[in-house]
Amino acid sequence: MNYPKFSTNDGVIEAAKAALGDALVDAFEQAGEIQLHVKREATATALGILKDTKGLEYQQLMEIAGVDYPDRGQDRFEVVYCLLSLTRNHRLHVHVQTDEAKPVPSATGLWRNAGWLEREVYDMIGVLFDGNPDLRRILTDYGFRGHPLRKDFPMTGYVELRYSEEAKRVVYEPVQLAQDFRSFDFLSPWEGAQYMLPGDEKAPQAPGAPSPAPATEKK
Repeated sequence: MNYPKFSTNDGVIEAAKAALGDALVDAFEQAGEIQLHVKREATATALGILKDTKGLEYQQLMEIAGVDYPDRGQDRFEVVYCLLSLTRNHRLHVHVQTDEAKPVPSATGLWRNAGWLEREVYDMIGVLFDGNPDLRRILTDYGFRGHPLRKDFPMTGYVELRYSEEAKRVVYEPVQLAQDFRSFDFLSPWEGAQYMLPGDEKAPQAPGAPSPAPATEKK
C-alpha cells in the first residue's frame, strides 16, 4: 500500500524563527503539531511570510478558531489559524492573543475565505478584526446579545426569538425551557435501575427468573 508523502516537523521551527524574526513570541511542538505564537499587531505580516517564504509555503488557510481562557485575565482570547502547505503536505497552527477591545489584523488580504472565518470568530467569541470589510454576525441573528462560545455565556442564553402570529413579526422574549428537567438516578448502566421502566414488561425473562402470572380471562 502506498501512503501519501508528507513533511515531518524537522527544521520547521528553525525556519519559522528565521523568517518571522521579532514577530514571533514562541514556537514549540505539541501533540505532534507545530505551534507558532506571534504578536497580535504582526498577525497579517506573519501569515504573509509563512505563505510566501520558500521552504515554508503555507498557501492554504484551512480554519480560524477562537478560544476563550477567562482565567488568563488580560488577553483572555486566542485566535488560532490552521495553515496547510500544499507543496510540502504539512500543517501548523498560528496563535494570537487578544481581548475584546484590541483588534487583530485581518487576513482577508491573503485569503478570501478569511472573511467568513473571521466573522464566525467575531460572532461566537467577540474578537474584532481590523480590515475585515464585512464584520457582521454570521451564525446568530442581528439582535443577538453576547457571544455564545465565551465561557461566561449562560447555557440558556439571555433571550430567545420566535415568530408571533399575534404580532405578525419576530419577537424577543426571556428564555423559557420548553420541557422540565428530567430526574435521573445516575446508576451504572450495568447495574440498572431498581424499578421497572415502561416497556420492560415486554422483555424476555432471564433464565431462572420467575415468570409473571398469566392474566386470567374475564367471563
